Amino acid sequence: MTELVPVAKVPGVPVAKVLVTRPIPAPGAAPLAAAGFDVEQQSVDAPLLAAELAGRVAGKDALLCMLSDRIDGALLDAAGPALRIVANFAVGFDNIDVRAATERGVLITNTPDVLTDATADVAWTLLLATARRVIEGDALVRQGRWVGWTPTQLLGAPVAGRTLGVFGLGKIGGAVARRAAGFGMRVLYTNRSRDEQAERDLGATYVPFDRLLGESDFLSLHAPLNDASRHVIDASALAAMKPTAIIVNTARGALIDEVALVVALRNRTIAGAGLDVFEAEPTLSAGLAELDNVVLLPHLGSATTDARAAMAQLCCDNILAAFEGRRPATLLNPEVLDR
Repeated sequence: MTELVPVAKVPGVPVAKVLVTRPIPAPGAAPLAAAGFDVEQQSVDAPLLAAELAGRVAGKDALLCMLSDRIDGALLDAAGPALRIVANFAVGFDNIDVRAATERGVLITNTPDVLTDATADVAWTLLLATARRVIEGDALVRQGRWVGWTPTQLLGAPVAGRTLGVFGLGKIGGAVARRAAGFGMRVLYTNRSRDEQAERDLGATYVPFDRLLGESDFLSLHAPLNDASRHVIDASALAAMKPTAIIVNTARGALIDEVALVVALRNRTIAGAGLDVFEAEPTLSAGLAELDNVVLLPHLGSATTDARAAMAQLCCDNILAAFEGRRPATLLNPEVLDR
């Protein structure tokens, strides 16, 4: 078994060298600096180019990275044998080749749980904004085109009493489903496996994917991105949905085939969509921004002061644990320790 050996603290000598690839909200990297770590932090809030990231990570003992940073075998090799841990400032970790890290004995952690409510709130923000045409109404008023109340103006979709479908009933999907109780909604879900406890707690019903598509008035996506889930919402899936249905995505953009989505929204195959994530962020598929039946957000799921602060703290805690002989709390590849 591989042991997490504490790094000795020698007066005047940094415990370890850490690269933080972006500025992060308070407490930021302060807990690492306070522990005597030598912290190098990118000062500009923009992603590092792959070559620059490879150069700056060389010789580092730890990496605190963002979901926009691609951590693959080549990058890990550029870091060198000193690299002990990569702490991902996100729940999803599709930006990291976990297998390559495990082969090199590098620990990988993420930030689950601390952003659950923040992301669930954004999912509901998108659901309601799309259903009730909030963005269109706001533009109408701001642009001085509103001439007063009329009985046919911006009629939207009712939410209360309708059916919410949840694709991926994990922590965030469960939080979204829990909020549906306040709207008296029927909740369906599809997951890798049934969760009978969640069914009891949330009043949710497990259904196969085809039923989820065909019966949901609102479909909210919360599955991780992997080979099986990539483009799970494609042209055929969209065609199987109700023409009155609205799809919401706060998980990963590539769960949806964006090109197919643009066609479906343009042709009114479905009624609308609310998106916080995109296939090739920050680039949008052609035609998406011109549609009036989609609400677009700039990946705000975890963007609350409390959630981002907790994410920063958890990343620092995981790095500290790795260098103090403790098991990081949200370790994704424990097999590294079982060798």
